Amino acid sequence: MMKAMLMLLLLLTLPSCTHVISDRSRAMVDPSVTYLMLHQNPEQFKGRYVLVGGAIASVTNRPEGGQLEVVQLPVDRQGMPEDTFNTGGRFLAVSDRFLDPLVFKEGKRVTIVGEVRGLRVKTLDQLDYRYPVIGIREVHVWRPEEVERQNYPQPYPYYWHDPWWPSWYYRPGPFRPW
Repeated sequence: MMKAMLMLLLLLTLPSCTHVISDRSRAMVDPSVTYLMLHQNPEQFKGRYVLVGGAIASVTNRPEGGQLEVVQLPVDRQGMPEDTFNTGGRFLAVSDRFLDPLVFKEGKRVTIVGEVRGLRVKTLDQLDYRYPVIGIREVHVWRPEEVERQNYPQPYPYYWHDPWWPSWYYRPGPFRPW
């Protein structure tokens, strides 16, 4: 009986630890390459695979394929871009396929594994901006409910509460006497 309960507990906790990017793609990623290093000298890391994340700034589709302009954000253990103003800049994620603007909406968060392809200089607000270019191998677009769930701490599950304490004891707010 104890083994069955332990297995059930293990099975219930495993999905919360999974990564949104496949194991095969993550195995290709070079963890020694940080985004700061990539942004400073993308040509040095050409051909290596990186895991990056951020918020979509724009989507462009041409006959040769689609392109995402992404504002880089640091990613957490599950690959989710964190809600922070600590950005390393922007990068371009390119694909040989059409990238639907309704799926890849401006402001949505994405996690990408891709091959570093070099550097492209484009105009950004009357400034020549140096974009690292990453060829998309795998991309995950985060749904709003996933982002919201990640940003707010979850309350304790009901089975963690002591049945002899009043329910208001576990709620945040001012202290209420007995």
